[in-house]
Amino acid sequence: MIERPAHFNQVDGAFLPNRYAHSHWGDDHLNGPAVVGLAARTLENQFGADDLHPARLTVDLLRPARGVATRVDTRLVRDGRRIRSAEADVVQGEVTVARATLVLYRRSTPPPGELWTSDTDFTPPVDFNAADESTAPYTGSDELGWTRKVGDHQNASRTRFFDRGLNVVAGVDNSPFVRATMIAEQTSLTTHLGSRGIGYINGDVTVALSRLPRDSWIGIQADSHFAAEGISVGSATLFDSAGPFGTGLVTALANPAAQINFAAETFQGLRI
Repeated sequence: MIERPAHFNQVDGAFLPNRYAHSHWGDDHLNGPAVVGLAARTLENQFGADDLHPARLTVDLLRPARGVATRVDTRLVRDGRRIRSAEADVVQGEVTVARATLVLYRRSTPPPGELWTSDTDFTPPVDFNAADESTAPYTGSDELGWTRKVGDHQNASRTRFFDRGLNVVAGVDNSPFVRATMIAEQTSLTTHLGSRGIGYINGDVTVALSRLPRDSWIGIQADSHFAAEGISVGSATLFDSAGPFGTGLVTALANPAAQINFAAETFQGLRI
């Protein structure tokens, strides 16, 4: 079996970013899924438990992460009967580049009664192959349908992705929770990709999960996007073969000086 590419190599307790971790926002910048995935993986490894569900992860992207040795410092905030909360700082040198909060809930039985649920669905690409070893996600839009090149979808219609992401650390498969958080980081792309590429850079991401994904491939589809005076918010729904299971939310700032025009790029896929 071919080993999946990864964002980091772990050497002597430090995480060393490789080429897959780099972003197109600027020279020597790391991409959001790499940073978010590293925080999620570390928090889950240190504070996760079989009877606790990771219900919410929020990652504040405080400053650009660079291609240098990285560590993650963690702390337990609260460990109650039904709720556990922990925090993590992603640190490069002595600078904190991201701060994450993980909230875990103890699983139980649902209350009685019926509740409203949103009417939403997601249709994967018809040529999808679960054994596909390509690192490129499927990109879709209402205007065009599915392709493997994000630059095809620079339009003003609703956008979606279907992806399994890269491993966070070389030689270690991502857990279902980490897979979900890394795909949820693409909320920014599903909601901010427009006719001239993407010109909003997200300052955070929140992923809320009702359950863990059951598949390695996960879909994400834009739900809402609102913008005013250079500030944008967007939300998206996460899907697996059993249906919707979570929500991604981002806030973002206009970044026109570094606008990414994917139609002008020669790469396939989307790893920014």
